[in-house]
Amino acid sequence: MALSKQDDLYLGRALELARDAVGLASPNPTVGCVLVRDGVVIGEGAHRYDLYDHAEIVALKQAAVSGHVVRGATAYVTLEPCSHHGRTGPCADALVAAGVARCVVATVDPNPVVSGLGLVKLRAGEVEVVMAEAGSRLAQQARRLNDSFAFSVMHGRPFVTLKAAVSLDGMLAPPVRERVDRKPVWLTGEAARFDVQRLRHASDAILSGVGTVLADDPSLTDRSGLARRRPLLRVILDSELRMPLEYAVVGDGLLLFTTERAPVERERLLIQRGAKVVRVPANASGQVDLASVLEVLQQRQIRSLLLECGSALNGAFLGAGLVDRVMLYISETELGVGAVPFAAGETSPYGLQERLTSVGRVEFPHGALADVRISGYLRDPWVGV
Repeated sequence: MALSKQDDLYLGRALELARDAVGLASPNPTVGCVLVRDGVVIGEGAHRYDLYDHAEIVALKQAAVSGHVVRGATAYVTLEPCSHHGRTGPCADALVAAGVARCVVATVDPNPVVSGLGLVKLRAGEVEVVMAEAGSRLAQQARRLNDSFAFSVMHGRPFVTLKAAVSLDGMLAPPVRERVDRKPVWLTGEAARFDVQRLRHASDAILSGVGTVLADDPSLTDRSGLARRRPLLRVILDSELRMPLEYAVVGDGLLLFTTERAPVERERLLIQRGAKVVRVPANASGQVDLASVLEVLQQRQIRSLLLECGSALNGAFLGAGLVDRVMLYISETELGVGAVPFAAGETSPYGLQERLTSVGRVEFPHGALADVRISGYLRDPWVGV
């Protein structure tokens, strides 16, 4: 149903709280809650995984500490209150026990095991439940915050975002003969690169191939300056363990996927440097099997995976149907004939762009010009909810 102006205001505040907790809630969903009684906010909070309490409990405790009466209040929650026992008890039960009279919810829980049951518990406890309209602005914002959680719990693998900076003529990098070893090529300006850091911050893991690492020697770290509960997991696919020991990415927080062809002695040396090495099956081309990689990452509670790869891996993930969202940063630079294509098997990122849904466009200043970010989905992570 349509929300009142007051409902819109307080549910918007709950979304602000949830956004502030991005990077702090995974593998759980990112959730914000605001408690309001007689037009006064009496408690609010967001879920932070390491602190256990869900957003509703944080808000209830804040109200209690402040001496406010909760009975008769309205709870504004960005995601359906949980109905099951996990690390904590059901939030729906806690809201009923506290005497909350009304609960305004932005979107249902996508977890197929519990979806809708929290609403059932609230109604059984005589709490009036008001749902934001499915296609409304606030409902869509709440869903976007938890795309990765929704997709992961429904499909059993991480939500995969392919990020690439490309030239105006759709290329990824200059011709190989023009490259300098271990020196990255920047196609976009500082504003666009800062936006990429925020994208890294919102991701559980970042993945690249050993070829890209050999060319650029990247650190693949989250340099957004924003708080996160666990370091960004750096994942490299390296079927023969060619990774040089002295490169920036080697150390704690590096997860290398390789095959049985990789030398055992090389594995031992990388482990001594702090890396973790996982051997998975090879595909028909002798490369690391991508589906096996995603299976291992899901087991490690990685909900969101950001691809920052070269042409071959971009093409491999796209060809296997394993890309869910695309972020293209397009500069006004042209790289010309012989440059490295965006993705093997894809003639141009502009062809890919035509297949995207929910397409958004953002411009970033870059001197007298502007870089452009085109983003969109190859599949809706909430289909079936």
